[in-house]
Amino acid sequence: MAEEEKMPVLEALGHRISASVEKWMPDPFLFAVLLTFLTYVMGIVIAGSGPMDMVLNWYKGFWELLTFAMQMVLILVTGYALAYHPAVNKLLVKLASMPKDGKQAAALVAFVAMLFSWINWGLGLIVGAILARETGRQAYFRGVPVHYPAIVTAGYTGLGMVWHWGLSASAPLLSATEKHFFVDIYGVIPTSETIFSAYALILSVLSIIFVVAAMYAISPSDPKRCKGIEHYAPHLLEEAGEAEEEAKEITIADRIENSVVIGALLSIMGLVYIIYYFGVLKKGLNLNIVNFTFLFVGLLLYLRPIRYLRAFYRAIPSSAGIVLQFPFYAGIMGMIKYSGLGKIMAGWLIGISTPLTFPAVAWLVGGFVNIFVPSGGGEWAVIGETISRAAIELGVPVGKAIIAYGAGDQWTNLFQPFWAIPLLGICAVRARDVFGYCITLMLLAAIFYAIGLTFVPY
Repeated sequence: MAEEEKMPVLEALGHRISASVEKWMPDPFLFAVLLTFLTYVMGIVIAGSGPMDMVLNWYKGFWELLTFAMQMVLILVTGYALAYHPAVNKLLVKLASMPKDGKQAAALVAFVAMLFSWINWGLGLIVGAILARETGRQAYFRGVPVHYPAIVTAGYTGLGMVWHWGLSASAPLLSATEKHFFVDIYGVIPTSETIFSAYALILSVLSIIFVVAAMYAISPSDPKRCKGIEHYAPHLLEEAGEAEEEAKEITIADRIENSVVIGALLSIMGLVYIIYYFGVLKKGLNLNIVNFTFLFVGLLLYLRPIRYLRAFYRAIPSSAGIVLQFPFYAGIMGMIKYSGLGKIMAGWLIGISTPLTFPAVAWLVGGFVNIFVPSGGGEWAVIGETISRAAIELGVPVGKAIIAYGAGDQWTNLFQPFWAIPLLGICAVRARDVFGYCITLMLLAAIFYAIGLTFVPY
């Protein structure tokens, strides 16, 4: 306690919460299991479903998100492949060598992670993780004291503060897709009313500024309180980095695998369709076209098909947690959805909202349900009808309601460790090592979200 009294207020807050989380937070998979049990009990007690009905609801939902899960895996893997391209990786190493102290390091990593997460959440997550890891390595080699958990947290901020307002935002993209879940309720909402609205763009810029300042403030300033990468992942200091294998064109098969011509032709085919999609069809963004674009942009960067394939091989392990845990969260979604629990929980808060307070209420609803269903699209499937109908009744634009909901969905990612699994693996830390700082940022961000969602003009 005496040590905390000497710290700046926000540093002391981060230190205290981090110490508590290290003792109490389980592995992300156990988090999913515990939430499964809690949702089961809530369905019986609150929604009045029978014990066997809840089991049936659980299984009914278990496989409902397979298509969406594959879309999420592709976003993550294509983002990973782009981040590990030698040109991108080289840039990240240069950036990692810039900070002069731990506070600057956390601010820089947060800025880069936020920026890339707005472009693509998978790209931002992996770029943030790689930059955090490399910043820890470079700081050690240069003798700069940094607190590695704060740096890793900074790499995750894009998933908690901006991604659901960006180009890969699930609910806006789903709502812009024909024949989506709720097309009969509010029709197709173009991204000009969600992602590219003044409301979302202003909030995104303000969020980046806020997070950079917050990470700078809560990161330890005293070298004695900094535990670097050597304390958490000393083995990473021995890695020389990802080296590209030289193509050995010995056989016809080798020549085909490393053919720049084949890679270029396939890339051109993909790019032609992308131009046709946006230029001729004049359609907006959705999950499929976002994945398609990143898939072929990545191929264009690598050109040699076998190198792109190897990049995917390196990326696949980062999605293992999603593959394992997504069905369990889909099961939780099934219990919430089919028992009526989702509508009950959303109705509690939405029932007391007004046109002015509705965005903040939608944020709180999205944040609460995201703890149980950490999937922007899957969660929207559960509570989107309630939120959109309430918005229509109150005269609030549905596009604004979607952005407000997205704020909640991303906000509690700073508490829910599911999407941090790839980052934790790349940086070689446990969830409990970094989520104290994530939760500190989440608490501070509550002020930002409450004010921003209410008063930023749509």
